[in-house]
Amino acid sequence: MSIQCETTARRAAGTGMPFFERYLSIWVGLCIVVGILLGRFLPGLFESLGAIEIAKVNLPVAVLIWLMILPMLLKIDFNSLAEVRQHWKGVGVTLFINWGVKPFSMALLAWLFIRNLFSGWLPADQLDSYIAGLILLAAAPCTAMVFVWSNLSDGHPGFTLSQVALNDVIMVFAFAPIVALLLGISSIHVPWDTLLLSVVLYIVLPVIVASIWRSLLVKGQDGEARLKRVLERMHPVSLSALLLTLVLLFGFQGNGYPAAGHPHFDPGLFQFRSGLLAQPQTGCGALRGGAFGTDWRQ
Repeated sequence: MSIQCETTARRAAGTGMPFFERYLSIWVGLCIVVGILLGRFLPGLFESLGAIEIAKVNLPVAVLIWLMILPMLLKIDFNSLAEVRQHWKGVGVTLFINWGVKPFSMALLAWLFIRNLFSGWLPADQLDSYIAGLILLAAAPCTAMVFVWSNLSDGHPGFTLSQVALNDVIMVFAFAPIVALLLGISSIHVPWDTLLLSVVLYIVLPVIVASIWRSLLVKGQDGEARLKRVLERMHPVSLSALLLTLVLLFGFQGNGYPAAGHPHFDPGLFQFRSGLLAQPQTGCGALRGGAFGTDWRQ
């Protein structure tokens, strides 16, 4: 049985999600808390790890992201990517939602929630920064994490790769104009070296490595079985890399939260404001959910 058919076979057999994956949201939350605490109490360690970077791309995080996405990429039979053209509706909907709906709906929701509904509960001098941050977040589609969630949900590997690749190409050209339009400024500084390096590091190179590795694994009579064994061994490594990435990312920020240099920092107030800022993101996600909830690959 080929890896490309694994999704259909597992669904037909009614295979349930394993215990660890089923409660992944809990482990994610715990890793966020652990990361913040470690960043607060071991700032020197995270400062050293954070300094290992090229063009503002952190190399330890890059290694972990490789470990996260390689299992999904290994599943892809690159010779069968042409079949993705049959799912042009799904690709079209994804591109339209990511670039025609998400940035603009986030700008509207950020204005509605931050500028109006929650303005009395947030620092007046930071409202513009909050809105700008939400718009920047919405205008940059996720790349590496898409592979992880697709892998956990038994998504179609080729379909996932095609969408990520297209979104990355569009992001290189559309990110700056859309953000400039929504922020109401004439120009915006785009770190092109960081953007291009991220695309090469997180998409191009892993695809090349996975393609070569897969071709070596599937050679011979037991190629498919050998590939399956490698994927089974890498699955826990991928999940561990995901959780460790969260620890690192929040550890990097642990000493940079408002407590730094603020002797009277109120954790409850910080959590309250974080909850307020999460509302526009939740609303934006709900608006996109209807479109993505439909199986557009048919």
